Amino acid sequence: MTISIHVAVGVIINDNDEALITFRPKDKPQGGLWEFPGGKKEINETIELALEREFMEELSICLKSYFPIKKIRHSYREYSVVLDVWMITDYAQTPKGAEGQGIEWRSIQSLDYEDFPEANKQIIKILKLPKFLPITPDLEDFESLRKVLEVYSMQSIGLVQFRQTHLDAERYLRFFKEAQIVAEEYDIRLLFNGELRDFHRAEAVGFHANSQRLMQIKNRSIPSDRYFGASCHNMSELKKALELGVDYVSLSPVLETKNHNDLMGWEKFHKLAIEVHLPVYALGGLGIKDLRTARSHGAYGVSGISSWLGN
Repeated sequence: MTISIHVAVGVIINDNDEALITFRPKDKPQGGLWEFPGGKKEINETIELALEREFMEELSICLKSYFPIKKIRHSYREYSVVLDVWMITDYAQTPKGAEGQGIEWRSIQSLDYEDFPEANKQIIKILKLPKFLPITPDLEDFESLRKVLEVYSMQSIGLVQFRQTHLDAERYLRFFKEAQIVAEEYDIRLLFNGELRDFHRAEAVGFHANSQRLMQIKNRSIPSDRYFGASCHNMSELKKALELGVDYVSLSPVLETKNHNDLMGWEKFHKLAIEVHLPVYALGGLGIKDLRTARSHGAYGVSGISSWLGN
C-alpha cells in the first residue's frame, strides 16, 4: 500500500515579485532540490495549524494572513503526496533558515522546473500567472489593437485575455490569429476567448471560457502545458471550474462598473474565493491600485478592462 502524505505548503511573494524558496537537505526524499516551504500535517491538526507551525519551525515567522490557491496530488515511486498550497499575504518577523536549511528569494520568472521536486512544478505554473490580467476591449481594426498593445507593453503586461464580444466565432478566430502576430512584437501572449472547438486552430498559450461555455464543458481538453481559465460569478460556476481542473478563474463583479451594478462586494468575494483551491482574479471596477486589497480578500490577482487603458 502506497503511503500518502498530506503537506501544508506556503508561497510568499515580496514586492519585487520574488518567491521565498528553501533548499531540501540531500539526506531527505527529493533531497538536493529547492522547494516551497512547508511540511507534513499531523493527524490531529488542521491544515491551517500545520501551515502556521511549519513556518514557525522552519522559518521563524508567524503567519497572519493566508488563503488557498491549489491542492496538488502527485505520486512518487515510494509514496504519494497531497500538497495543500496557500498564498501567504502577511506575516511577522524576518524569514530565516531556522533548521539550518538554505533559503532564497528568487524571481518568479527565473524559477526553473528542474530545480524542484515534481510535485512542486504545478505551483511554479501558477506563480507564473501574472498578478494583473487585463482584458481587451472590443476592437474595430488593427490600428486600435496596436494602440491597446502599446499601452499594455508600457505597463509590462505579458499576458492578456483577448475578448471580442462583437465578433462571431469565425471572425474572432481570424482576428485572434492575426492579433497574435502583432502581440508578439510587444512580447505579449494572448489567451483565446472564442469557441473551444477552435482553440487548437488558434495555437494560443491558453483558453479562457466565459461562464456560459464553462458550464457546457464536460471535461478538460486543454493540454496541461497551456493555461485554462474561466469566468465565474457564483459558487456553482466556481465548483464547475474546480471539477474541470482549470488553472485560474476570474470572479466578478466585485465593484460597480458601467455594465454591472449587481456587485458582490469584498465580503462576498472573500467568502467565495477561499472556498476553492484556485488562483482567483478579482474583476469588476478594479485596477492596479487594488492589488493589495484584493489579496487581503483571497484574490491571487486583479483583472479588468478599462483601468489598464486609462479610462
